[in-house]
Amino acid sequence: MQDTPFEFSPSLWMTLFFAVTLVASVMLKFWLATRQVRHVARHRDAVPTAFANHIALADHQKAADYTIAQARLGLLELAWGTAVLMGWTLLGGLHTLNQALLAWFEGRFSSTLPQQLALLVGFSVIGSVIDLPFSLYRTFVLEQRFGFNRMTAKLWLVDAVKGLFFSALIGLPLAALALWVMGATGSLWWLWTWSLWMGFSFLMMLVYPTWIAPLFNQFKPLEDATLKERVSALMARCGFTSKGFYVMDGSKRSAHANAYFTGLGASKRVVFYDTLLAQLSPDEVDAVLAHELGHFKHGHIAKRMVSLFGLSLLAFALLGWVSQQAWFYTGLGVGPNMTGSNDALALLLFMMVLPLAGSFTGPLFAQLSRKHEFEADAYAVANANGAALSSALLKLYKDNASTLTPDPVYVKFYYSHPPAPERLARMPAATPAIATA
Repeated sequence: MQDTPFEFSPSLWMTLFFAVTLVASVMLKFWLATRQVRHVARHRDAVPTAFANHIALADHQKAADYTIAQARLGLLELAWGTAVLMGWTLLGGLHTLNQALLAWFEGRFSSTLPQQLALLVGFSVIGSVIDLPFSLYRTFVLEQRFGFNRMTAKLWLVDAVKGLFFSALIGLPLAALALWVMGATGSLWWLWTWSLWMGFSFLMMLVYPTWIAPLFNQFKPLEDATLKERVSALMARCGFTSKGFYVMDGSKRSAHANAYFTGLGASKRVVFYDTLLAQLSPDEVDAVLAHELGHFKHGHIAKRMVSLFGLSLLAFALLGWVSQQAWFYTGLGVGPNMTGSNDALALLLFMMVLPLAGSFTGPLFAQLSRKHEFEADAYAVANANGAALSSALLKLYKDNASTLTPDPVYVKFYYSHPPAPERLARMPAATPAIATA
């Protein structure tokens, strides 16, 4: 009797592809993180020569220790996240949850929509609980150890309750509508669902600044008359208008500083963290704002939005195809519903698998982001005070404990902003010592 040659089924090919991609992604991330730890630790005991007159050794060592602690926590999260992903997929976690909900909902409703919605909710709740220990550790242990955390247990709980409330208030109707669209619009459901997601994204850009964000933070109009006059003049000089300048009480949660634009059209506003205003001089605030204006002047925000919408359209098209293939489900450890819809299953599996591609495409987007930062810096130097921007960035690097000596390869994969030596060296108005770094 002749043996029948073994053949790979489409389902087995899917399992093999997923496993190989997952292992490659984990190995790459582990290699990069360990490179970062070794490189930062190796340069911990000496401030780079270009910064010797600007950064104290103690501050440099704090930044190194903070970076290493973050990287090590990231390695633990990587290991845990990989185990959780395997648990949901090949080890049958999502299949078990789906079958349990199918059994409970059987005969209770004429539509499969409630069961699918329950699957999305159950997955989200379980995932949040699984990730909770790392979130708490990062806030109340790691950030606390380095003096950045200002979050109290009460404030954390209030934020959690508010977040849960708004997730239910906004997320549940949106998810139900998306599932209905997926089941009611035929073979092009992915195009209609993408349109729904794009419309919702634009809507959130309009309503979030004025309706949702103030429920979590306090936003007060900028009261410093001199500073307000300066930034108003800068925006007018650069051809920009804004609905207003606001100060956000970021200090009640963290010592980290930031400033940003938010909203669209008439709802666009400039927001300064109170921690930023406490750390920077008016000249430096002016320069930081000019940098943000540079992003708009060069069309970076619009370009990123167009890229995001374009890539998401491709992703939805791919989801539309794989969701019709039985091997997509069985290859990832999930038995598809034989008599009902698999839309929720397809969404969850796709959301779990797609991020693996980011491990390999990330450097392209990180490089583009760093290019945009250089362009925004150049715009700020041309329209504000270059020396002030340089000193502001130095203060922010110091106060946020950003390492001056990251691993170059790690930077190429993960850094959306250029490291300090590279960034400051490009500023013609920087101090001579830094400009020649």
